[in-house]
Amino acid sequence: MAQDFSRVVEDVKQLSTAEKEELQELLKSYLIEERRREIEQNYEASLGELREGALTFSRDSASCCLSL
Repeated sequence: MAQDFSRVVEDVKQLSTAEKEELQELLKSYLIEERRREIEQNYEASLGELREGALTFSRDSASCCLSL
């Protein structure tokens, strides 16, 4: 894996400026999508916990902190 990554880095160095900028935009988009999937997974997990009754809600911040 380290050799693969090193090879990719070396290949990127050989790209033109325009290609590097395009790659940067692609990576940015990929990271945004990855984060969205992570948020969705957390949301689905939270819904499951809510349905199971594993979540508790409180308006009292002091008791909320104590439960951590």
